[in-house]
Amino acid sequence: MDTNARRQSLSLESWRVFRIVSEFVEGVETLSQLGPAVSVFGSARLPASHPHSVLAERCGALLVQKGFAVITGGGPGIMEAANKGAREAGGTSVGLNIVLPMEQNPNPWQNIELEFRYFFVRKVMFVKYAKGFIIFPGGFGTMDELFEALTLMQTLKIEPFPVVLIGRDFWSGLLDWFRGTLRDEYKTVSPEDFDLFMLTDSVEEAVQFVWESSVGERLIAPKLPRFARDREERESGDGTRGGVKHRRILGDGGHDSAI
Repeated sequence: MDTNARRQSLSLESWRVFRIVSEFVEGVETLSQLGPAVSVFGSARLPASHPHSVLAERCGALLVQKGFAVITGGGPGIMEAANKGAREAGGTSVGLNIVLPMEQNPNPWQNIELEFRYFFVRKVMFVKYAKGFIIFPGGFGTMDELFEALTLMQTLKIEPFPVVLIGRDFWSGLLDWFRGTLRDEYKTVSPEDFDLFMLTDSVEEAVQFVWESSVGERLIAPKLPRFARDREERESGDGTRGGVKHRRILGDGGHDSAI
C-alpha cells in the first residue's frame, strides 16, 4: 500500500469512530428518558405459535402491568412476541434493531425504535437501561447477551441485577455443564456465581423476581461483595465501576505514575 492510500485508510478509520459515537449518543438520548425497563431476549426463529413465543407475549404484558417498559432486539420471534405483549398492554415497547445481511426484520410492535450498526453499542444499551434480563430460548445472539450480563456482574463491573432464564427444558443441559465441567471439574467458576441467575418455567415468577429486585425487596447474588459507587462511576454515568488501572506512564523524574 502506497503512502497516500495508507493515509486515506487511516482517515477512514478515524471517521468510523464518529459513526460509533453517534450510535451511542442517539441511544443514550433516547433511552435515558425511558424509566424502569426490562430487556427480553430470545430467538428470532421461533414462530408466533410456539409455546415460548406465547409465553414471551404474556411476559411483555406482565412487565407493563408492573410499570416496566419492555426492551427487545426489535426483530421477529420471541422479540416480536414480547414487544406485542407490551404494546397491546398499553406500555412502552422498545426495539433496539441491528442492521444485518439477513434475518433481522423490525417487528411492527415498537413505539420506540432505534437502529444500530454495531452489536457492541447495542449491547451497552441493553444493559445500561434495564432493571433486569428475562431470557427465553435462543441461539448465539441470545447466549451472547446472557454471558455479557453474567461477566459484568461476576467481575463486579456492574451491580448485580436479576437475570431469569425461561424454560427448564431448554436451559437445563447448559446449566448441568456449568456445574459439572466449569464449577466442579475445572473450577473456572465459583459456586456463588450460580446466584447470578435463576431458572423457571413461569413468566409470572420471572416478572415478580425482577420487580422485587427493582424495589429493593430482593438482593441479587448476596454472596458477592458490595461496593459503594466509586468516583469514576458517578462521573461517567455509564453504569460501570472503575478499579485499579494497570497502564502506567513515566511521570516527572522518570518514575511510573498510574493513569
